[in-house]
Amino acid sequence: MNLIITCARHLEPETQEELTDILREYGDAEAIVSITKMSGILTAETNLEPIEIVRKIKEMILDEPWSIRYCLRIIPIQKVIETKIEEIEKIATEMSEQIAEEETYRISIEKRNSDLSSQEIISKIANKIKNKVSLEFADKILLIEILGNKTGLSILKKSDILSIEKIKRSISE
Repeated sequence: MNLIITCARHLEPETQEELTDILREYGDAEAIVSITKMSGILTAETNLEPIEIVRKIKEMILDEPWSIRYCLRIIPIQKVIETKIEEIEKIATEMSEQIAEEETYRISIEKRNSDLSSQEIISKIANKIKNKVSLEFADKILLIEILGNKTGLSILKKSDILSIEKIKRSISE
């Protein structure tokens, strides 16, 4: 998986179809969009670059706000690993090298179907990253998405995560 998609409960099949069509339109007819066991959560595996696809969908919404009806959030994932604290710590530390020396960061964790302690994960990773932390205005977000026994990690700018509602709201203001 290199995209996590959220939608309203019970609209997973419509969301799956919507995203499959969008990815096909952008040139990936082989994309696999899967409905997970978790309500309102889908994953996608695309050959397209995940951050780039989020940027293109953003432009699409600005041009035609009505073109996306079911997807609520689209989150790019750069690395997928097994959900184990040691593994998350190791990969997150390696990925943190993408954060430039002068940049601030924050760690964001979204957990679904997991008993791992967010505090424990954050403290283990934060101890290994030398950059300054900024919870309000971080340059980069170290995103950890835990979906049961699979965990997706990404180093993103805030603008790399697509919240369809926020964009539509900003258009109407």
